[in-house]
Amino acid sequence: MIFFLLGNFPLHIIKNTSPRYNGRVRNLCFFILISLISFKTYAIGFEDGIYPELITSARGLAMGNAFISKVDDSNSAFYNPAGLGTVRNSHFHLFNVHLETNDDFLEVAGDGSGADSVASNLGKSFKMDGLRQLLVNNKGKMTHSRVHTFPNLTFRFFTVGYMVSKRTRTTIEDTVGAQFEYADRFDHGPVLAANFSLWGGVFKLGATATFLNRTEAIGTAPADRTFELADEQYNKGHMAHITAGAKLTLPIALLPTLSGTLRNAGGTGFTHDGGPEAPGKIRQTADVGFSLTPYLGKNSRFHMEVNMKDTGNQYESAAKRRVCVGAELDIVRTLFFRGGYGDSFGSAGLGLRVKGVELDITTYAVDTSTATFRGKEDRRYVFSLSAGF
Repeated sequence: MIFFLLGNFPLHIIKNTSPRYNGRVRNLCFFILISLISFKTYAIGFEDGIYPELITSARGLAMGNAFISKVDDSNSAFYNPAGLGTVRNSHFHLFNVHLETNDDFLEVAGDGSGADSVASNLGKSFKMDGLRQLLVNNKGKMTHSRVHTFPNLTFRFFTVGYMVSKRTRTTIEDTVGAQFEYADRFDHGPVLAANFSLWGGVFKLGATATFLNRTEAIGTAPADRTFELADEQYNKGHMAHITAGAKLTLPIALLPTLSGTLRNAGGTGFTHDGGPEAPGKIRQTADVGFSLTPYLGKNSRFHMEVNMKDTGNQYESAAKRRVCVGAELDIVRTLFFRGGYGDSFGSAGLGLRVKGVELDITTYAVDTSTATFRGKEDRRYVFSLSAGF
């Protein structure tokens, strides 16, 4: 198409002008051609179509992120606010932290010999230019890190808290002339969620309002030059993000449950608060789910769930990638074994619940390719600890 347009350029205009002007026009055409050919969207980004939650749950990730029917804690505010109707124990958790990284981050940060070298690399891994330096010697790797916290006060039918989330991904492809690619996002804001139950809890409706403040930068830079992102280079904005959810649980054996969640229900975008432009709009997506929960004994339950993420395919990803399947074995509501399948890869996790303390260890993976199924696996590890009373 580009060559067709240039081929039909009215060349008589050039022929009837001075040689000096002709040269300028040819140079301009050449520049436009090269620019159009080289233009592309950034290969790096975040998996908002598959894992669209502002705050993720280590428990949900262990279940392949098939969690909108099962969620029954403060994370209901982000997965399905209708789940607040099944909260068993009220709590006030001031300490609530989620730490996450991936194989490539651990390999890059641990590259080197001796404790001093590893310590130096670890220090670099918390800075954008430090990651660039490490990736220059580890091309083809893609680092991922996420830290978030959600201190909250949660009762049955209601939760209020404040979310803070930081995510960073970086890479330098293993090709000649590859650039340093980065995606850096910081979210924070107050969260309020409520649930309303009908017919003795058979049908539940819920909604979450998050006053979301986002600072985000996604781009590229030369791999061989010192790089730091200035504050004015970040896109900044705020919005009222609404999540709506519903659950229908039939009061019969196996407790079959149908669930649905609508994200960014208001369809709003970010107000521009600074930087080159407002952060990209959060697309309105709908998730649906079905689950069964058979009792295995007096003190044990087994939960099975399947979800379909982004049913309208707003993020244009393969249907196989948007199907999530998960299971959880609950022993005395204290020890939990979990497994699942999400974004075409397996996941697993272990959870422990004692009074006032919740501990979860999880591994899951995402597909870093865009057009294929089961392309390059990005294996991740999560440690989550919440404590309070």
